[in-house]
Amino acid sequence: MKKFLLLALLCIPTLIYAQNNNAPSSYDPHDIAITGYLQTQFQKAESAGIASFSGGDFSSNADNRFIIRRGRLKVDRVDKYTSIVFQIDATQNGLQLMDAFIQLREPKLKEFSLTAGLFNRPFGYSIVYSSGYRDFPERPRVFQLLMPRERDIGALVGYRPNNFLKFLTLELAVVNGSGLTARDYDSKKDIIGNIAFKFDSLANKKLHIGFGGSVYRGYVRSGTKTYYNSNSGGFSANTSDDFVGKYLDRNYYGANIQLEYDNPFGKTSLKTEYIAGKQPGVASSADLKGPYASQSFALQPATNLYARNFNGYYIWFTQQIGKTKLSALVGYDIYDPNTNVKGEVIGKANTFTTSGDVKYNTLGYGLTYQLSNRLKFTIYNEHVTNESTSLTDVPNDIKDDVFTTRLQYRW
Repeated sequence: MKKFLLLALLCIPTLIYAQNNNAPSSYDPHDIAITGYLQTQFQKAESAGIASFSGGDFSSNADNRFIIRRGRLKVDRVDKYTSIVFQIDATQNGLQLMDAFIQLREPKLKEFSLTAGLFNRPFGYSIVYSSGYRDFPERPRVFQLLMPRERDIGALVGYRPNNFLKFLTLELAVVNGSGLTARDYDSKKDIIGNIAFKFDSLANKKLHIGFGGSVYRGYVRSGTKTYYNSNSGGFSANTSDDFVGKYLDRNYYGANIQLEYDNPFGKTSLKTEYIAGKQPGVASSADLKGPYASQSFALQPATNLYARNFNGYYIWFTQQIGKTKLSALVGYDIYDPNTNVKGEVIGKANTFTTSGDVKYNTLGYGLTYQLSNRLKFTIYNEHVTNESTSLTDVPNDIKDDVFTTRLQYRW
C-alpha cells in the first residue's frame, strides 16, 4: 500500500511538469525516470512534392506517406540540488538529440533555477509546450520558421515563486542563436526574455487563465557586401565592402493567452499567440523553396540577406464533446514574412521580391479521441492558402492541403 501511495503522489507532478519540455518529469527526488511518446501517422497531400509544415516536405513523386512523426525517449534524474534531462528523437530520418541540460536548484531558494545545455527557447506558449500533450498535430508555421525544432544551446535563469506570487514565471536566457542542429557560427549571442501568468482556481476551479509576453533580441551575420531592406515597393539594396561581417537585427515580440473552462458541454479551450518583429532571411532560389527563405539559420548564410518585417499568429479552439473522450479541434494561423509588400507587388520587376515574401493562411479542423490515458487517435485536415502574386511560380493558390491521421502512445 505504501508503494502504491508513493507512486500515486509521484504521478501528479509528473503530469504537470511533463507538459513543459524545460523540466524533468517530476521535481521530487528520484533516480532514473524514463518517459516518452511515439507518434505514427498516415498523410495525404493535395499535390505531390509540396513544401509542408505538417511533418516536413513530401517527396517529389509522392502525395501520400506513412511516417514516424516523433519517437521521443526522455531520461531524467533529480536529487536535492540538481536535475538532469536527456531526450532523443528516433524516426525514419535517424536519431537526433533533442534535450540535454543540467538544472541547478538551491533548496532554500528553490523558486530560482539555473539551466545550462540544450533546451527549448523560453519564448511564448507553444514553443515550450510538449508535442506529446498538444491537441494539434503541429506548431504554427510562423514558429516552425522562426525557431526551427524549438531548441537552442545556452543558459537559462528561471524564477517561479512559491508564495502569493506563485502564478508568476520569469525567464531569461542567453543562447547561441543557431538553433538545435548547429554550433554557433559567430561571436554574437541572442537574448530571450519571458514573463507568464497562470491562474488555475477561478470560478470554483472551473476557469483556468494564462497569459504572457516574450522578447527575443538577436542578430544574423552578413557574409556578403550587399544586404536588402524592405519597403512598400519591395527591397532596396545596400552595398559596401564594409558590410561583410555586418550584423542585422533579429528581433521578435510576442504575446499569448490561454483560456480553459470546464462546463456542462465538456471542457472548452481557446489559445492564441501573436508574434511580430524583424527577421533577416534570404531570397528564394532554385535550391531554396519560397516558404523557407525567411527561416532562421543554422549555418552562416552564403547569399545576400533580406531584412524583412514580419508578423504571425494562431488561434486554437478545442471543445470536448460532452463528457466523452472525443474532442473537436479548429485552428487558424497566419504568417506574413514581409508585411511591407502586398501580393500584387511580389514578383514585379526591380522589386527584388521572391516567393520568400508570400503570405500564408492555414485553416485546420479535426477530431481527437483519447482511447486511454496513454493512447490518442487524431484526424486533422489543413487547408493552406497563399496570396496571389506576380510570380510565375506562385500566380495563385498552391495546392498544398494536407490530411493527417495519427496514433500516439505516451508512457
